[in-house]
Amino acid sequence: MTNFVLKEFLGNNIEQELELIGFDKAYRSKAADKFRYKNIKIYSLNLAQANILKQTALIFGADCAVNREVITGKVEHSDVILCGSYSQLKKIAQKLQNQPFRLSKLGEDILSLLAPHKQAQTKLAGILNVTPDSVSDGGKYLAPKDAINHLMSLIDDGADIVDIGAESTRPGSFGVDAKTQIERLRPILEFIVKENLNVPISIDTRSSEVADFALNNGASIINDVSGFDYDIKLADAAAKYNASVIIQHSNGTPDVMQNNPEYKNIMEEIFFSLKTKIELAESKNIRNIIIDPGIGFGKSRLDNFTILDRFEELRGLNRPVLIGISRKSLLGVKDCDNGLKDSLSLALSYPLIKAGVDYLRVHNVKLHKTLIENLYPRR
Repeated sequence: MTNFVLKEFLGNNIEQELELIGFDKAYRSKAADKFRYKNIKIYSLNLAQANILKQTALIFGADCAVNREVITGKVEHSDVILCGSYSQLKKIAQKLQNQPFRLSKLGEDILSLLAPHKQAQTKLAGILNVTPDSVSDGGKYLAPKDAINHLMSLIDDGADIVDIGAESTRPGSFGVDAKTQIERLRPILEFIVKENLNVPISIDTRSSEVADFALNNGASIINDVSGFDYDIKLADAAAKYNASVIIQHSNGTPDVMQNNPEYKNIMEEIFFSLKTKIELAESKNIRNIIIDPGIGFGKSRLDNFTILDRFEELRGLNRPVLIGISRKSLLGVKDCDNGLKDSLSLALSYPLIKAGVDYLRVHNVKLHKTLIENLYPRR
């Protein structure tokens, strides 16, 4: 007797798979939603909302997990896990739009979460450290001439942004005063303005004073690894110049952040921390916001890999996502040369690029640009 042949396929191009088996072309696109599944966690629904959502899910053959005490009324709120095919979830969302208790808004939010992510080609933020003590290239570009030469190399190699830092925030490092940071940045920014370079310049700083100087002298983006925790006035400085901001999640300051960091649910904690910081930025009328989960900033090595595996959960914040893994300790080759670190960084970058991460912050722009252009050749 001939055995059955079964194979799981993990690709996300359901329509192509349906075409291969000869499925009806006229119905292919709509049918594809029946084969795409999603789990959605919804927070703090009241009992009426949770019960209506659960009953609506069951009507369409989906499922909805709630706190076991929802049925007894012993709890006032419940987090909910809703799961089903895209087809089922869309029907649930549409049904909710006719329900009371603000469930119409929940229906809109579910439909928004199901909307296809507009996957653009990953952009690269090239790293320029004008510091004496950064991990991989400390001191190499501290002299203005060397910094300017490297700046031009990053641009020539295809950097979409150049991220300039005058303060090392490596684990165990201590802060650098604003005056010193400005002295290090001044000649590079003067060169950028003089040459009228058209590549966006980001300044990696936690200081509102440094941000104010930089934004008044050619920079247009502030990359704050503390996410406004270090200097709350930084948000005001960014708003003053209508600047873009990169808001990063960080658990503690660099001098202590790696002292046994612990999380109960790391992706949930990062999500809500970034949500709060986005709301702060929006309250200052800052609209151009990029989020960064902060690889290596108060995370264990396992935490870092969890973030890389699950970074797409941050898409619910509706902001572009930047990830920086270049030459960091999670690579496990601390004492090796930068060539090996760059190769391992590229290997970890590959699945992020395939998954559509919006930005990668990297030292070796040329290597990453080559990978991106090979994955997505110009037509």
